[in-house]
Amino acid sequence: MTPGKAILIVLDGLGIGALPDADAYGDAGANTLRSIVRGSDHLHIPHLLRLGLQRVAPEAGLPVAAALIGASGRMMERSKGKDSTTGHWELGGIVTQRAFPLYPTGFPQELLDRFLAVTGCKGYLGNKPASGTEIIKELGDEHVRTGFPIVYTSGDSVFQIAAHEDVVPLPELYEICRKTREHVVVGTHKVGRVIARPFVGASGAYVRTTGRKDFAVEPPGETVLDLLQREHVETIGIGKIDDLFSGRGLATKVHTKSNAEGIRAILDVARALKSGFVMANLVDFDMLFGHRQDPQGFAKALEEFDAALPDLLAHLRPADLVIVSADHGNDPGDASTDHTREYVPLLCWCPGGRPNVDLGTRTTFADAAKRVAEFFTIRNHSSLAGESFLSSVVRPS
Repeated sequence: MTPGKAILIVLDGLGIGALPDADAYGDAGANTLRSIVRGSDHLHIPHLLRLGLQRVAPEAGLPVAAALIGASGRMMERSKGKDSTTGHWELGGIVTQRAFPLYPTGFPQELLDRFLAVTGCKGYLGNKPASGTEIIKELGDEHVRTGFPIVYTSGDSVFQIAAHEDVVPLPELYEICRKTREHVVVGTHKVGRVIARPFVGASGAYVRTTGRKDFAVEPPGETVLDLLQREHVETIGIGKIDDLFSGRGLATKVHTKSNAEGIRAILDVARALKSGFVMANLVDFDMLFGHRQDPQGFAKALEEFDAALPDLLAHLRPADLVIVSADHGNDPGDASTDHTREYVPLLCWCPGGRPNVDLGTRTTFADAAKRVAEFFTIRNHSSLAGESFLSSVVRPS
């Protein structure tokens, strides 16, 4: 069967239960999906259930679907860490052996002195782990008065820079972040991402905008995107995929500012594309609901994605493939606003494939990359970590 299009959709932060090593990350007992179910009135996601979500997450308390289609399992993260960068890289075939640095008490002075020297900023505010919405409430007025950017981190490996768009115009904020990425957070301080966090509004009513931009470190090796592009397979990134892979391996980059916009972009590509690979990230789950401890908002966003699934599946031909997964957990019901170390779902459907296949527990997210590489019959994909599950999914010829 000649391969058509393959679409990998990352539901950012949708973990389905603590990994065996979760305690080492402070995440014992975490279960993002279970917290969503418990925190919502009635989670209605019939199409995700048909793809096998209940089977791979039995502890979540979801109803059982009448009939399952496609193949489903769960995946363990083999990389060190629990952030978006390592999660996406592993989905792309790279296992990160050394975790990115964390700063639970703020950045060292030497790093901030370099930040001021490199960027030309006259000062900075913050320098501590914080919620992005809370720190602009706390320091927004002082930022507007002084013009100093707000620098903060979190439980993830990030150097975040917040600024009011009327004080630091967006292009200037992006340039500060670019210089920070290239000249400040280097060597032992090479964080996973530098993130621009623009906001607007007046005192007491500051709100973050959709102008967020991630400046990720470049992948240390070839990902499935690189291999596909070298073999002249069309590659399309939707959402923050471009940022997380530093633009590598992508022929087309579709930047979206919300789940709704991302879902529309996925559907548009599904209708138009005949052959090629699409990797999409839907960030609202994580950014708006996981980090803000909002299980009801998470549930509503999951229902909105589920409602779009029939339209997506209707535009798949027998030779096409869709994979729904995640990059880490972000439990909205635990005591922290940080990511959580969890299993992620692996939900696959190919109209010409076998129905109701149990893929079990995969030992790395990279199995998804291997599946995509074999789907497009890439001749040499030994550089990718993981094992393909192609033979479990396709019908015998």
